[in-house]
Amino acid sequence: MKDLKTYNKSFEKPDEIRQFKSKGRLEVLFFEDGSSIGHGIFEPGWKWSNDVKPLAQTESCEASHTGYCVKGEMRIRMNDGGEFTIKAGDAFRIPPGHDAWVEGSVGCELIDVTGFAEYAKPVEKPAEKKEAA
Repeated sequence: MKDLKTYNKSFEKPDEIRQFKSKGRLEVLFFEDGSSIGHGIFEPGWKWSNDVKPLAQTESCEASHTGYCVKGEMRIRMNDGGEFTIKAGDAFRIPPGHDAWVEGSVGCELIDVTGFAEYAKPVEKPAEKKEAA
């Protein structure tokens, strides 16, 4: 019998779960063609610069995001100072170079089809070189 390709998956069994420093997590599904889709779960009080920056080790989020807001609200501040809010029911496109935080007392959930493949992965530090004796 011929092997069947996987065309659908469920976030009930994500391929990978990445915990933020605090206040949320990212669930990621990977497909055979190299594509991925992420489900971000952000609790009230979550802020990229507090909860992901220590993992990413960049000054701002350098991922490009395209997706849909399922629940809650998230405020985005671009590096150039521009700001906007994503609300439940909104489709969004966020270019690299931003900070973001959950607005209000309700958590925010986002589905992202472009920016979560590497998002919130801890940066591996190069092994320290040992000096020759």
